[in-house]
Amino acid sequence: QVQLVESGGGLVQAGGSLRLSCAASGRTFSIDAMGWFRQAPGKEREFVAAINWSGVSTDYADSVKGRFTISRNNAKNTVYLQMNSLKPDDTAVYYCARAKFGGVTANVNEYAYWGQGTQVTVSS
Repeated sequence: QVQLVESGGGLVQAGGSLRLSCAASGRTFSIDAMGWFRQAPGKEREFVAAINWSGVSTDYADSVKGRFTISRNNAKNTVYLQMNSLKPDDTAVYYCARAKFGGVTANVNEYAYWGQGTQVTVSS
């Protein structure tokens, strides 16, 4: 079936940068939209960013606009999340997910496949 594996998480100081990668395997990369979500302790999983197959359409949570950039390389079956100017509030487990449809969506219930998550910790 479809497997999504995140990498690139770690510990970084406030103001620093990280780039997360999400590699898909087990099936040809689909035309469905891809997204990133995050979940901090005691909080619900929240939308971060999404991108359609062509990469032309993107969407971002207000909290990360101007700091995070989502992109994809379909030839490599990989989606990326470039995170700049990181803040302690960005600390969370970050999840890669594939949507049920081709349009970008921020609705967690519109995603069918999920990765295992990667921890991002931003120190103050």
